[in-house]
Amino acid sequence: QVQLVESGGGLVPPGGSLTLSCVTSGFTPAYFSMGWFRQAPGKGREGVACISAGDDSIFYADSVKGRFTISRDDALHTMWLKMTDLTTEDPALYSCATGVFCPQDLATMPLVFGAVGQGTEVTVSL
Repeated sequence: QVQLVESGGGLVPPGGSLTLSCVTSGFTPAYFSMGWFRQAPGKGREGVACISAGDDSIFYADSVKGRFTISRDDALHTMWLKMTDLTTEDPALYSCATGVFCPQDLATMPLVFGAVGQGTEVTVSL
């Protein structure tokens, strides 16, 4: 059974940092691309970052480029999202997901990614 479990969310002030983790089980992560979605209240699911299997090509949404860093360690069945310089535009439920490939347009990630975790909440506030 494919499982993805996120952790690391929390409350930080504007300008703060958080590192999210995603632990996977039930499949061989080295064969799949991995990514992070986020969904803010009243908004649709947004692809944030994606890292390919094999060559580890990485893609970011424009809104997070230069601030977020995605990484993976397939031996540990773990993926991370390091988030820095968080703003009031970043609060959302962040979920990890797996798919066959990373689309260059991350807006299409929800269409090509299958298994998604339950998510971890990120709040940015003074």
